Amino acid sequence: MKIDKRKSYYLTIDTETSNGFTDPIVYDIGGAIHDKEGNVYETFSFVIYETFCKMKDLMETAYYADKIPMYQKDIDEGKRKIVRYFTVKKEIEKLCKKYNVKAIIAHNARFDYRSTTRTQRYLTKSKYRWFLPYGIPIWDTMTMAQDTICKQKSYKEWCKKNDYICKNGRVRSTAEILYRYIKGKNDFIESHTALEDVLIEKEIFVHCLRQHKKMRKAIW
Repeated sequence: MKIDKRKSYYLTIDTETSNGFTDPIVYDIGGAIHDKEGNVYETFSFVIYETFCKMKDLMETAYYADKIPMYQKDIDEGKRKIVRYFTVKKEIEKLCKKYNVKAIIAHNARFDYRSTTRTQRYLTKSKYRWFLPYGIPIWDTMTMAQDTICKQKSYKEWCKKNDYICKNGRVRSTAEILYRYIKGKNDFIESHTALEDVLIEKEIFVHCLRQHKKMRKAIW
């Protein structure tokens, strides 16, 4: 496929992790190269060998540990690919270079940055400290949505109607709730598997851009 260099390309990623939220270790990572209209050009979906196969006890701490049999079944049937963490790092670097990626995006991006970095340091005993390619901005669709969609009167009213309100009184801004609103599918349930979640999160990114409003993007 010939790449249109006039376009801006983005990489949206998502991670599923074990070991709690403060010190997360990645066992599933997915990504999609797409443009600002949401057209997808390439995807990847990797189960991490070091975590999934070699850290069985740690995997039991995963928030979605009940999905482990599903992952194993998909791996056995060839639906998911299991690779070493270093392979994922190189694949992301290759894609970012190939498409001259403008930004790496995630929903609640600070978590995904932390999970990928801490996994890198843990597996290499800090010999290699950084996972995502240096110099590429990291954007957060949660922050983008909070500055656009979540400020809209229609979204606030919809959240009140459906009881999507946080304890502090703010409207919820999870990927699942935002996607329900954007697509008008109030029965939508997020997969909580990396690539599948990426494909809804890039839709949130697209919807935020379409608002043509000033918004925060970068995580720092």
